[in-house]
Amino acid sequence: RCQQRALRAAIRLPPEVNRILYIRNLPYKITGEEMYDIFGKYGPIRQIRVGNTPESRGTAYVVYEDIFDAKNACDHLSGFNVCNRYLVVLYYNANRAFQKMDTKKKEEQLKLLKEKYGINTDPPK
Repeated sequence: RCQQRALRAAIRLPPEVNRILYIRNLPYKITGEEMYDIFGKYGPIRQIRVGNTPESRGTAYVVYEDIFDAKNACDHLSGFNVCNRYLVVLYYNANRAFQKMDTKKKEEQLKLLKEKYGINTDPPK
C-alpha cells in the first residue's frame, strides 16, 4: 500500500487531468444508477450529475475521489458504447465553462444596449 502511494506520488500527470470528468453523447434516458454502474468500476465516486434540462441532456459530470481513478476512467471509457452511442469523456475545464458564461453575459449586455439605443440588427422582413 505504501509502495503504491510512493509510486503515484512520483508519476507526473498532464495539467488538464483532474478528478472531474465531463461526459457527452449519453443516452437521454440514462439514470444516475446506470452511470454509477459504468463509472464506478474505475474507483470510488464522490458525485454524479446527469443533465436534465433541454440544453444539458445527454451530458453528465462524474467526480472521483482520486485523480488516478478519474484518469483511468477517462482513458478507458472514451469511445465506450452505451445504447449504440459512443461516449465522449473529457476532463472538466473550469476556464472553458467560465468563458461560456462570460460570452452569454456579454451577449445579454449587448442586447440590452441595443434595446436601450434603439438599434435593430434583425434583417427587414
